[in-house]
Amino acid sequence: MPAEGWPTGARAGVLSLDELVRVVAVFAELGVRRVRLTGGEPLVRRGIVDFVRRVAALPGIDDVAMTTNGHLLARDARALREAGLTGLNVSLDTFDADRFAAITRGGDLNAVLAGLHAAQAAGFEGIKINAVALAGLNDDAFVELVDRCWREGWLPRFIEVMPIGGLGDQRAHRLDSAQVFAAISAHFPLAWQTPSAQRAPRGPARYAVVTGGPAKGREVGFISPMSDDGFCGTCNRVRLTARGGFRPCLADDHEVSILQAVRGGADDAALKALIQAAVAGKLEAHHLRTPTRAPLATMTGIGG
Repeated sequence: MPAEGWPTGARAGVLSLDELVRVVAVFAELGVRRVRLTGGEPLVRRGIVDFVRRVAALPGIDDVAMTTNGHLLARDARALREAGLTGLNVSLDTFDADRFAAITRGGDLNAVLAGLHAAQAAGFEGIKINAVALAGLNDDAFVELVDRCWREGWLPRFIEVMPIGGLGDQRAHRLDSAQVFAAISAHFPLAWQTPSAQRAPRGPARYAVVTGGPAKGREVGFISPMSDDGFCGTCNRVRLTARGGFRPCLADDHEVSILQAVRGGADDAALKALIQAAVAGKLEAHHLRTPTRAPLATMTGIGG
């Protein structure tokens, strides 16, 4: 969350769950097969379990996954699994409770761990742990993090800090994936997987595998929007905010208002035309390395 908190808005400014189901159905008719629910925090949305059930039942939708901070996961894990949720990513930068509370501005590590264990008990497999690599904050514990994830049966992944919505002040904490790779490979020998060896679909992460020792065969992922010049080359994702803003590129503040179109009476054909026109204007590559062109909207507001 931003240090100053997040302003609440009128319910009328947010797409209802009925409206969201309709829009997802339109995306499915255009060829979208996978849906990810993210945030902010998706589990604070009233009716989220039924929403998962409705989206999972839509013709054409093969997978419904969720990225969550995990604090409410113990409450909802079994119901989400029964509703048709197929995958979970949990944001967790450190296994040190005090550091966790500081980085998240008040987060409760024990609640997240309880949620992860509840998710496993509910039948979720291949749970991904998303850790932002932060110099001076968690860079002395990368080995501990991957080792614990592997022992628990979770897949660790490290994400480079992106200067989105005021996070430019974290440049001092930024680490490239190569630095994280080097730190881990000093203890666990790593080799990059070839694309053909990776299980599809794998999203924006590139994976390395441990080549020897007791952890042989274990994987660790790296999401490298800042250091990988080809990061955007295979992007197949678009984002819809709770407020109905359609962003073909996460790192581009240009949005098309789906909410305005839906409430203005647009039929499905008009929505499809609007979406297709927006996707046609999708950036070939983000501009995160150009300070004057970094997105100003916060990730809390965009969803992420």
